[in-house]
Amino acid sequence: MKKLILSFAAALLSVTAMAQKPGQALLNPTNHALVLIDHEGQMAFATKNISMEELRNNVALVAGGSKIFNIPTVVTTVAEKSFAGPVFPEISAVYPEATSGYVDRTTMNTWEDVNAHKAITGKNKKKLVLAGLWTSVCVVGPALSALEEGYDVYVISDASGDISKEAHDQAMTRMIQAGAHPITSVQYILELQRDWSRKETYKPVNDLMKKYGGAYGLGIQYAQDMLKH
Repeated sequence: MKKLILSFAAALLSVTAMAQKPGQALLNPTNHALVLIDHEGQMAFATKNISMEELRNNVALVAGGSKIFNIPTVVTTVAEKSFAGPVFPEISAVYPEATSGYVDRTTMNTWEDVNAHKAITGKNKKKLVLAGLWTSVCVVGPALSALEEGYDVYVISDASGDISKEAHDQAMTRMIQAGAHPITSVQYILELQRDWSRKETYKPVNDLMKKYGGAYGLGIQYAQDMLKH
């Protein structure tokens, strides 16, 4: 009888342990690198599938969240000084150019630039999270290239944009069919947080959401004020 009880307890502990183990497809603060691609003025002017206010808020969430969780991040630009202009202030506020070492390129496909490729692969992460302008060119290129080299690629769809909804949607479909995983900005941050008992990031994440998280952020502010927590 004692042996049976011990076996049952062991089985229960095993099930409990398995239940606590997250899926390998989930992102966490240590298993991926983030690549922010061409979030620059000239690229934004022609972006039509998402409002500029929403795009900037989403980019702010992603950049701010990556900083909170210390995600290895590469910021890359295309023809910054001669065509596309500076990165969004939401990025430079978190990753100043002087200390973050933006990788400027002439190639539309980030993966084909030697310095950018070295910066990304040098992070030594097999999961890559991409967001950028435009989806059909500057995100599709590195996404398909990285997939072919065996990387697990995630694309933040609402921190990316294109010259039309058709262009953005078709680009997302093409990457998904090739094996990329679509995610959204809020989903990205909450997937990293995942447990509100993680106090070291609890307040920074909530503050970030209150500032850039739209109605969700207002809900956090309301609850904190009304319920005093």
